[in-house]
Amino acid sequence: MIGRSRPGGRHRDGLPVTAVYRRVWDGPARAEAEALDQACSGWAVLYSLSERRFFGLCAWPSPQAVIVCDDTVEGLEQRMREAETLLILHMSPVEGRLGRAA
Repeated sequence: MIGRSRPGGRHRDGLPVTAVYRRVWDGPARAEAEALDQACSGWAVLYSLSERRFFGLCAWPSPQAVIVCDDTVEGLEQRMREAETLLILHMSPVEGRLGRAA
């Protein structure tokens, strides 16, 4: 095979080209993650195929990375709201007004 161009085919010379079924793994879960990502502008929402979990990454300036995860999209949304609430509670009055520490 080295030095020769391989004609189109499945795996052997001379076989006709065949269509291969493209599988979309965990389609409904990925669709749920995309819908939540569109609904929550302050977050980047992902679905991990390897871990089969939903992840939310904050998209606003933060002193440290905020990443939350859960097995369900509903649980992730709740954890995202909790993280937002904690951030607001820990924010100083000057930070809240100006958007950054003075």
